[in-house]
Amino acid sequence: MSEGRVTARGVAISALVAAEEGERANLVLPRMLSVSGLDERDRGFATELAYGALRMCRACDWLVGQFAKGELEPTVRAAARAGAYQLAFMRVPAYAAVSATVAECPSRARPLLNAVLRRIADLVAGGPIRWPGPGTKLSYPDWVLARLGEDLGAERALAALQQMNQAASPSTRPDGYIQDAGSQAVGEYVAGLLAGRPGPVLDLCAAPGGKTTFLAHGSPFVVGADVAPARVALVAGNAARLQLANVAVVVADGSQPPFREKSFAGVLVDAPCSGLGVLRRRPDARWRARPEDIGRLASLQGRLLSAAAPLVAPGGVLIYSVCTLTRRETLDIDKWTAGGLAGEWEAAPPPGPPWEPLGRGALLLPQAAGTDGMYVLAIYRRR
Repeated sequence: MSEGRVTARGVAISALVAAEEGERANLVLPRMLSVSGLDERDRGFATELAYGALRMCRACDWLVGQFAKGELEPTVRAAARAGAYQLAFMRVPAYAAVSATVAECPSRARPLLNAVLRRIADLVAGGPIRWPGPGTKLSYPDWVLARLGEDLGAERALAALQQMNQAASPSTRPDGYIQDAGSQAVGEYVAGLLAGRPGPVLDLCAAPGGKTTFLAHGSPFVVGADVAPARVALVAGNAARLQLANVAVVVADGSQPPFREKSFAGVLVDAPCSGLGVLRRRPDARWRARPEDIGRLASLQGRLLSAAAPLVAPGGVLIYSVCTLTRRETLDIDKWTAGGLAGEWEAAPPPGPPWEPLGRGALLLPQAAGTDGMYVLAIYRRR
């Protein structure tokens, strides 16, 4: 601790401790920064350090483990990760990274942390680090590498994972809403499909409201629904902030939607998913995800589409999108839809490059345009 002063490194280390205790980094860090009194530069440093060390913690833990044996107490472990990240990935000069990080550690642990970080600094200065494998080097769970390697091919999977280790740059829409360019691309595609189609539009899994508010700029009336009242409040707040009078919000279970059949010109199912396309934006998501989540979520996605399809009016369009890259949640959902929603449905043309065709839909890989990874599929209901 730095003699009672609030420092960028101190805030980052506290956020790392809170994240390891189960708090979400994207919630806890902004809260800490809001009361820190740090200037803009230090807030930026704290953000990069906390999110980066959390994202790369497998690599950082391996570096620390080369020189520190045994279990470290939470604050010391967080400080060691922060120091390793500065040295190996931020390329902060060793004298600054070591001394300033050690100062944030309890005094009883400072000699150990000082020795460990100095050894890591020497290792980094000695040339390219010889990592034990790609999972450690890229700092992902092994199952994520295996799953995406099988689903995308090894080369494309590694490129996607490397890209998702780069910090996301803010992307602001013309209306002032901050939204990743990949999500905006989905919105643009859906808006194009809906252009000229009379009738309301339903966003069935709307929170926090990015796509709902995007569609409201081109549709006469948009209903944003979500199962959780607190999440619906986010949609309402974003619509109000953007002064969108043509948005209504509803608390509703998407698998049992309380709407009349054939009442919407378009229904968007931006479904809950494993999130393996947005790992750069959610630094702790890679450590929260579990392989068994994918099958469970794919089942939910199917139920949501089954419930959404009857709501689409003749001539209307049903759109499915997810921010993940697994076959089970993309191509397999397309195949299921082709069988389960056959007869009166036909596929809409998918978006063009940088999207690439996948089944009847399209996949946007993170490395294709430096965006989040997305999948989208649209089908028309025949008149």
